[in-house]
Amino acid sequence: MSIENHLSALEQRHDALDREIEKALLHPAIDELKLAELKRRKLQLKDEITKLRQDASALTLH
Repeated sequence: MSIENHLSALEQRHDALDREIEKALLHPAIDELKLAELKRRKLQLKDEITKLRQDASALTLH
């Protein structure tokens, strides 16, 4: 899988988590633990996306 494809897949998962968090926030009986887990996973994906972009930029500079 190319870096671009991997980045695209990660971004799609990040967006899906974002939508899931938004949906969870609409419910009055929100499960705080589940919400915290979703946010943690979303942040992990964001960090992975950022790292991959930095690595890809470093590769294109050389």
